[in-house]
Order: sequence, then C-alpha cells, then structure tokens
Amino acid sequence: MNEVELIARLLPALPRNDSVVVAAGDDCAVLDLGAPDYVLFKTDAVVEGVHFTSETPPEKVGRKALARCLSDIAAMAGKPNSALVTLALPKDFSPEKVEAIYAGLNALASEHGVAIVGGETTTSPGAMLISIALLGTVAKERCVLRSGAQAGDAIFVTGTLGGSLRGRHLDFEPRLAEARWLRERFEIHAMIDLSDGLASDLRHILKASHVGAELLAKAIPISREAKLAAKEESSAKPPLLAALTDGEDFELLFTTASKDAVPLLDAWKQQFPNLPLTVIGKITSEPGLRLHDRNGVKTLTAHGYTHFAKS
Repeated sequence: MNEVELIARLLPALPRNDSVVVAAGDDCAVLDLGAPDYVLFKTDAVVEGVHFTSETPPEKVGRKALARCLSDIAAMAGKPNSALVTLALPKDFSPEKVEAIYAGLNALASEHGVAIVGGETTTSPGAMLISIALLGTVAKERCVLRSGAQAGDAIFVTGTLGGSLRGRHLDFEPRLAEARWLRERFEIHAMIDLSDGLASDLRHILKASHVGAELLAKAIPISREAKLAAKEESSAKPPLLAALTDGEDFELLFTTASKDAVPLLDAWKQQFPNLPLTVIGKITSEPGLRLHDRNGVKTLTAHGYTHFAKS
C-alpha cells in the first residue's frame, strides 16, 4: 500500500465539526472559527534518511522543516502565523546539533513573521524526526484550493524544475509573497506547491477539479541542476523526466483563465523579474494527463515521489 492508497483508506473515517471548511485533501486544512479570515492549519515532518542525511548541515535541516509547511501556506495564498515543533531524537543526540537545527528554523521563522510557540520532545529508537504544526490565515474571499481548475485554463509554474537533490531541496524559498500577490491581482482558480513532482502534484489538481490537462514538453522549465546531472551522472534521469518527477522543487503550480495569461505574465515580469513564470499547458475537459512532445500527444504515465511506493 502506497501513501495515496493509505490516505484514501483513512480519510472517510476522520471526524469533522462545524468549523471545517476544507478538511484533509488540500495543502492545508481550512477552518472558520468565526473571525474575518479563515485559519489555515498544516503539519509536516522531515525524517533523517528520507528528507536529509546525517551529514546535512543542521541549520539547513531546521530551515527545511519549517519551509515545507510555509510552502503549503503559500499554496493557499495565505500568511503564516505561529508554529509548534516536535522533535524525536535518538538517545545519544548532540545538544549542539539540536541548537543548530533551531537556529536555521528560527531564522526562517523570523524572516516570515512566524512565532515558534512551543512543541514537544521525545525519544526516537533510530532516526531523527522533526514535525512542524503551522497556523496561518487567509482572507475568506482569497483562499485558493486545488479544486477550482476549469477547462480552458492556462497552467503556470514558477521557477525551474528538477534536480533538487543537488541542493535546492534544502535552500528553496517558499513562494509566500508571490502567491499573495497573484491572488490579490488575478482570479487564480487552483493552486498547489510542487513537493512530490509536477507529474504527481498536477494530478492532485485534476482529481480535485474533475478535469484533465495537456502539458507542452518544450515549455516545461528544466533546472540547471537537472541538466548538469544528466551530463555528469550515468544513472541520472533525462532532464525532462527529472523536471516531471523529481519532487521537492516547492514551486507554485496554478491555473487561471487563458484570457488572463498575457496580462499576468507581463505584470509578473515587472514585479518578480528574477523569478521565471512559465505557461506549461492547459486544462482540458477530457480526463487524464497528456504530454505533447515532438512525437505528438501521449498519455503521461510518469509519477513523482510516493512514500511507501511499491517496488
């Protein structure tokens, strides 16, 4: 059983109450607690041996642990507020290493106005684990879900994709300001952050919105890291496949009406001249995910990263 199958098995039995606007199944839970804004609630974890190694600089481990949650708040066009931190540590942990982890976490929190308000420590029988529970807010009329994509929409992605294991998975910038800017100025129909890879995360939008999509292979922005890996490592994926499946890019993937594509691109270049924004395809009424390359249009079978994937 893989991650997607396990989640599908658990979701139907989860209890809800009247505060729940959006439960499990989007980037964050959305709660209405009676305030003018919705509350966004997110949790995520990084595990030694999965998301980082014992050789990863601890400051970067702490930074990544919080940045992953911040990226999910960005995907809802929200603003982060406060976080709890849970640490599961081996018995022979180094206090200096833990302090360095917190230094990286605290620096990113301060950068985005996030208060670290407590947490929990416990013993791990093996690998270190860091779990973050993050609260944020978003104006009720500006919250963006995965479920709003419409046939005819243009599909956009920020930045470049693939090759994240060459270091970008530790140093990425959560696109918080960019997401809020987008939602304040344009009607963004659906949005997600790219954590598991374009091929998988776009499918989440398609499933939630009951639509399909066609990607243009030559338009997909491939990172320099993915291209270098293909040249230097015999086992590396072809660059396009890396851009589709590597994961941990943490860029924004979103859709909007095709009539807004050109004005949006023009305004983006003025506001964020150093961050690429690319139209990579379109939403279709026909279900499924297809890739248009020089050989024509074909069904895309590739997927991104999946926990507990079957070998």
